[in-house]
Amino acid sequence: MNDVPADGHAMGEVVMRGNVVMLGYFRDPDATAKAFHGGWFHSGDLAVRHPDGAIELRDRKKDIIISGGENISTIEVEQAVVSHPAVLEAAVIAIPDERWGEVPKAFVTLADGKQATADDIIQHCKGVLAHFKAPKHVEFGPLPKTSTGKVQKYVLREKEWRGHSKRIH
Repeated sequence: MNDVPADGHAMGEVVMRGNVVMLGYFRDPDATAKAFHGGWFHSGDLAVRHPDGAIELRDRKKDIIISGGENISTIEVEQAVVSHPAVLEAAVIAIPDERWGEVPKAFVTLADGKQATADDIIQHCKGVLAHFKAPKHVEFGPLPKTSTGKVQKYVLREKEWRGHSKRIH
């Protein structure tokens, strides 16, 4: 509940209040109390604030990967993956890891007629990201989507975390 510096780097959760913010969740006082902790609506969006006051959304709080104590934005990793010329689309989630707690895994759909190996994708990402942010694993194939085309990351998470007593974070 402290402002982040307007430096375009420090990340924090977007919170808001005012007469245009909802009053709460319909018939769900527990969710309302959690969402409005401290008198502010907690959006679950993580952003940086720029010197001109603008905010830039970087990720969802629930999607951040905490690997060995380092925070990794799934959106940042996804942008690196899709910058590979063979990649059509990608989704990145946290998967369990014995050493680091959790690490990034990329699910990739290749463009028609294009080829790439998991190592090609990982090495490409290491060229544009800090090495610890690069996916440790890559799986190829179609991504699960809603009828409107939104990737269903929860489907990927359920598959990867099955058999684990709890998510790390």
